[in-house]
Order: sequence, then structure tokens, then C-alpha cells
Amino acid sequence: MTSTPHPAHRIPTGSPGSSISRRGLSRLAVGGAAAIGATAAVDGTTLAAPPSVRPGPGGGSGLVNAGFTDELSGWSVSGAPSAASVGAGGPTGDRRPDVLRLEPTDGAEVTARQRVQLGRGGDTVLRARVRAGGEGGAALELRTRGRVHRTSVPVTGDDGLWLDLAVGAPEARGTLEVSLTVTGRDGAWAEFDDLELEAGAVERSVRGVDLSGVPKNEAHGAEYTTADGSAAVDPVEVLGAHGANLGRLRVWVDPADGYCTPEHTLAMARRIRAAGMDVLVDLHYSDEWTDPGAQHVPAAWAGLDADGLVTAVAEHTRRTLTLLREAGVDVAMVQVGNEINPGMLWPLGQTWDIDESDGVAGAQWENLARFLTAGSRAVTEVYPDAAVMLHLTNIHDGIDGLTWWLDEAQGRGVPFDLIGLSYYPYWHGTLADLQEAVAVLGARYDRDVIVVETAYPFTLEDDPRVPYPNIVTEETPLPEGYPATPSGQAAFFRAVQDVTVSAAGGHGRGAVYWEPAWTAVEGAGWDLHDPASGNAWENQAMFDHEGRALPEVLAELR
Repeated sequence: MTSTPHPAHRIPTGSPGSSISRRGLSRLAVGGAAAIGATAAVDGTTLAAPPSVRPGPGGGSGLVNAGFTDELSGWSVSGAPSAASVGAGGPTGDRRPDVLRLEPTDGAEVTARQRVQLGRGGDTVLRARVRAGGEGGAALELRTRGRVHRTSVPVTGDDGLWLDLAVGAPEARGTLEVSLTVTGRDGAWAEFDDLELEAGAVERSVRGVDLSGVPKNEAHGAEYTTADGSAAVDPVEVLGAHGANLGRLRVWVDPADGYCTPEHTLAMARRIRAAGMDVLVDLHYSDEWTDPGAQHVPAAWAGLDADGLVTAVAEHTRRTLTLLREAGVDVAMVQVGNEINPGMLWPLGQTWDIDESDGVAGAQWENLARFLTAGSRAVTEVYPDAAVMLHLTNIHDGIDGLTWWLDEAQGRGVPFDLIGLSYYPYWHGTLADLQEAVAVLGARYDRDVIVVETAYPFTLEDDPRVPYPNIVTEETPLPEGYPATPSGQAAFFRAVQDVTVSAAGGHGRGAVYWEPAWTAVEGAGWDLHDPASGNAWENQAMFDHEGRALPEVLAELR
């Protein structure tokens, strides 16, 4: 197959990065898509008569006037009369004629409700097209059998595109109440369209954390405590206890600092399994960070030709995984390469001409396919049930850049089970960009998709005890509705999860939070060659600058 020109490519300024097979998904603990809680009705004017109870999934479409083409007919609305309206809505270029807009005043709440009769029912999902603005406060809710299942509407902003959003009610029966709610704070509003009830479930089956840096952090004196600082804790145990069901670990070949080796990976994999999580092994095939800006050959492999690198990839993969298997550690997923849009093992595995002076001209897709195939086959040889993942990033460059890459790999027979994506909002576009990538890639390649790297700041302040410029600072543009606070961090992490699992086609499985325990301590910085280098990430951890657990974001792992 002839390689096509790669679209415009932008390199993130410091992201390290990782995809899961359907074989491995069955091994994961399943978590519900919505938290359970109670929502009090708000007193106010009823704009439409309460609807009669109607048949649900299995007995008809269920919802009446689900696209609001007949104003508010079939819906009852509590709240101020001016807070609910039907009319044209959506951003320029995607305006829709009949959209429900809920926009209460600050401190008030407005809710549109409809009841549906399910009978015996079963697992039920409400899907909708949504947009929201302000500081958030909008939600889809299903009430049945005295329980409320709720999913917050992600903030898109005035110019933001529509998102698909879903909330599930397991074992729903009898009368099901559907509610669309906005709580007014800081200009909150939401728009809803194309509601649909269907049988089924929506699950965040992957709720992961990358714990690669924990051993180095601990060795240099990192301390972790409960939220109130009263007791020391093990960060791996804390994350597992709060609902994380997958631990990701990067592997380097011969790193300068001695960490993230196969041996360190074994020790951490044991801790992850003991904390009740499955293991995702992230093979970088390098001695250091790999990402779109760096995919360097390990020093021990320097000078090898393509055939030699194929053998080296297979042997390193086999050795690393055999070490885990012989120690009795199960592995659910393995990444063959990390953020490999530009290929790996440069220059022989490049996907475009990285350096015109290196003597290797143009894309080397045949070599790259051989490297990836060798890694994938070695995974299956050692762990036949583990899912093999290919990991890409830079979704902000457009979906064509991702399909171009995967078409090239698939056309050369590279075996893989899952697609992994990195998504950091300050580099990789909007939540709509993320959802498009999950939906399109899932459908086009019939693979499940996991966001294997994401994070968000809980503060813009640097740790004053170990000063080092952070990646996310006051100059970093952050998305509307998600301030750099513990609650903003938690809300954004949950939005990434919900946007992923709500993507059309049902291929999105959840997200992995990158390095939630990487707090700032002397000696545990970015540069493997420089012990004096600092940590540019600590304001995005799930522990604050004092090492105290942040309960808001930890709650979003459940």
C-alpha cells in the first residue's frame, strides 16, 4: 500500500502518552454510568400539564415529543416560566429548529419531566443531544424504584458543538421518570434535543489510573495522606478503594534513572493487582519518554537494521511479559508503543520524514508494521487473553490524521484489539473532538476505544517547596465551565469519561487518569538524566501539594 501524505501535525509541548481488546474487557469490573442520589423537586410554575404515563422500551418509543417539535407538549416543567423555552438552538453551522433551552436565574432550578411506564422493564438508557454553558449544573436523570440515576451535562460553551450523552438505569421497572435539570449558578444554561429511551446499559467499564511514577516518587520521600491529613496512606490502595479498576504502567528498556524497568513494573503490577485493579502494560520501546516529539531507539538497539529491531521488539515484549506471568501476575491489556502517530524506533519506523538528514527518506510503514506485529504477536504468545492496544494522540489535528494512520496499519495486517487515545484539553481540542474520534474510530475499525491518558489541574499554583514551571499555568487556556479547582478537576475528569462512553456506536469504554500520584519531591522530576529537574505535573495530581487525597476527583473513579 502506498503511504499518503500526513495532514498538518502539531507536537504537544510535553505530553508523555497509550489502546484495549474486547478479549480484555470481560476481565474488567463493570461500573455504572451514573451516580445514585436524590434530587428534590423545585417549586414553581407548571408550564405544561403533567404527562400521562406512556409505554416505554418494548412497548413503543416511550417519550412523547422527544424532539420538542410540539413546543413543551408532553412535558411538565417546574421553575420560573421564563426559564424554559423551545426554539432554534445550537452553534453557528449546526443550528437546530426545535431545541429545549433551560436557563434559570442564579440560585434557582428548572426541570422538565416526563413519565414512562416500563412494566417489567429492564436495563434502560436515556440518550440525548446536549450543550451547556456557564459553570455547569445541568443533568440528565432517570428515577425508578426510588432511585435516581444522574449524569451531568458537560459544558461546551456558546460556540460548542452538540454532544451525545447517555444515562442508564439498571433493572428499571414500573414508572420511569425522565428529568432534564439545570441548577442556576454563574450563568448556567443547557440545550436538549433528540431524546430517546432504549433498552440496554451504558457503562464506564474502564476507570483507570497510570501509576508508573509511584516507585520513584516514594523512593525520594513522597508522602500521601487521607484528605484531612490525619493518616498516611498507600496511593495505590487509595485509588483502588475509590473505584479505579485498571492500573497502567509504562516500561522503558534501560532508562538512565533506573525506574520503569521490567523489574520495577513487576513490583508495581503486584501492588496494582493487590489493590483490586487489572494491569495495562505500556511498552515504549525506548529508554525514555516517547510521544509525537520523540520515539528514539534504545541505546542497546542502536545500529540494528529493521530485521534486528523486529527481533529486539519481540524479545523485549516477551521478556517483560514473561517476567510478570511467571510471578503469577495477570495482565489484561498491553500497549504496543506509546503515542505512535509519528511511528516508533526512529528513523526506521517513522511514518513521515522526521529528519531529512538522517539518511532515511520518507515514511517507513512496512518496517513499522513489522515492529508492531512483532510486539503484538509476542503479547499473544505470553498472554493469549490480553488485549493488544495501539495508542495515538493529537486528535485536534482532525479525524483524518487518525484514520490515515490506522488505515495504513490495518492495511498491513497489524493485529490489534483496542484503540487508545490521549486527550488533554489544553492540547487536544474540545470534548466534541474527543467524542467524534471515539465514535468514528470505533465504527470504522470495529474496535473499542479507551482514553488512556487524560488529566486536569486542581490549582494553577506551583508547589512552593519544590518550584519548577508547571505545564498548566495561568497562561494555559482551560475550557469554559471547568475552573482549576478540586471540583473543576473532578467535573472535567467525569466529563471525559461520560463523553467517551456516550459516543455513538457504544465502543467507548472509559478513561485512564495520567499520573494521579505524581506529587513534587526533590529528585523525582521529568528529566531522567538530571536529578535536579522538577515536576511540571503536580498541580494535576489527585493529591494536593501537601500529599492529601483530593476527595472530589477520587469520587469520579466510582
